[in-house]
Amino acid sequence: MSSAQGHGQGQGRGQRTAAAIADPAEAPVRGSLWKLFSHVRGENMVAGLCGGAVSTLVLHPLDLVKLRFAVSDGLELRPKYHSVWHCMKSVCQQEGVRGLYQGVTPNVCGAGASWGLYFLFYNAIKAYNKEGRQTELSAKEHLVFAAGAGVMTLCLTNPIWVTKTRMVLQYSADPSQKMYKGMVDALAKIYRHEGVPGLYRGFVPAIFGTLHGGLQIMAYEELKRSYNKHRHKHSEAKLGPLEYITMAALSKIFAVVSTYPYQVIRARLQDQHTSYKGVLDVIQRTW
Repeated sequence: MSSAQGHGQGQGRGQRTAAAIADPAEAPVRGSLWKLFSHVRGENMVAGLCGGAVSTLVLHPLDLVKLRFAVSDGLELRPKYHSVWHCMKSVCQQEGVRGLYQGVTPNVCGAGASWGLYFLFYNAIKAYNKEGRQTELSAKEHLVFAAGAGVMTLCLTNPIWVTKTRMVLQYSADPSQKMYKGMVDALAKIYRHEGVPGLYRGFVPAIFGTLHGGLQIMAYEELKRSYNKHRHKHSEAKLGPLEYITMAALSKIFAVVSTYPYQVIRARLQDQHTSYKGVLDVIQRTW
């Protein structure tokens, strides 16, 4: 009996060895993936999630204004706004302060999830590529890693952004006349009437938009490295709160100025009041 068991175990080991020999490419791939995910740190995700959620909650009214201006195309059903202040004032007069926070739930959820996942993926990729390396990462590498993390994040969060856009662009002051009653209701109705493609409207320009995060991270890392070099310190040396805020603000301005047109295209593709055939159609009709 023991001889048979030994023979069976030997056969099992032989089969596993043969399988490994038959497909030697699998082992390095599994090893690389394991090494990559071994660099995942939960604190990066938590920090990004909390930071993204809090900042979005505070700045949501400005995001609402930005979206309403982005889709302004002369349709009769859209209110006409002359300035940022006029838009905020008009919304407050019609719906109260609560109107300025229309769509805030998917915005907070989307921002929290996006920044949390983004930092999780970005730091894992960066740590994986820095392992055993003596030289600093280049600006190009920071951009590529950040863009890759952005695409991975977008695949998981695009439906939330479609929901946010749809809810922000509900202009009626009467709640009973609004198509979407909340985030879950919007997700369900979009899926029911438009299917999965409806949840991924604006995905193509949003892929280009991952450069936004990439440019921001690249600029931030380069600013931090240059500043620490000026102070004769290591590139990863910690900075003060004001220094972090200043560099984050400058890198954000750089990214926004560089990629803003994509946000207009994405918003118009996700708008429920106007139908476009695709990115080129949006560009032609907007231009």
